[in-house]
Amino acid sequence: MSEKLRILVTGFGPFPGAPFNPTMPLVKRLTQLRRPAFADVELTGHIFHVTYATVDRELPELIAKHRPQALLMFGLADRTAHVRIETRARNAVTTRFPDADRNHARKGSISGGADATTFGPHTAKLLRAAVGTGVDARASRDAGSYLCNYLSWRANEAVHAKESPRLAAFVHIPLLARGGTSRRKGTAHRITLEELVDAGEAMLLELVKLTRRAQRDR
Repeated sequence: MSEKLRILVTGFGPFPGAPFNPTMPLVKRLTQLRRPAFADVELTGHIFHVTYATVDRELPELIAKHRPQALLMFGLADRTAHVRIETRARNAVTTRFPDADRNHARKGSISGGADATTFGPHTAKLLRAAVGTGVDARASRDAGSYLCNYLSWRANEAVHAKESPRLAAFVHIPLLARGGTSRRKGTAHRITLEELVDAGEAMLLELVKLTRRAQRDR
């Protein structure tokens, strides 16, 4: 019997200004999916504590332990009312806004070299998969300069490393009220947790196909 395809699905915990992070229930729901299409897929979930040190320590540990062929990462964009499929990570980090342990980055760049790294053309197919569920999803070229962008950068580094994941993707989701309806500045929006699960499932199914193809090509 062939070995299962392994996909690591991640989210983040609370951070300053966001005491509730909807990526936590989203990751839990996605990794509990039981569908025939996932019968030969191992879905592992992980929630990062929102600090730079945590990402630097735990991402390599997770890759070494679970050996995922793909990473599907989620983060909160509380000022956006739609789902954002990130197409790149910027070599930038804020020195003004502290992480969850109240630590500030010491410099405004992540590493030397390129100004940005791209996830690859597969993000367009993930976008189409999400849009196909009826959710408002759009491509984004700016993952910010906080932990979401930082994780995106580190994930892209991992993809280009030897014995690494084949593909990685980062998706920003809106802030949700506890009842499941997204909310921004007191205005209700129609994206619910259930709709996000549907969109996440569609993206996972597409990522499974793309990862298998990438493995065959390599």
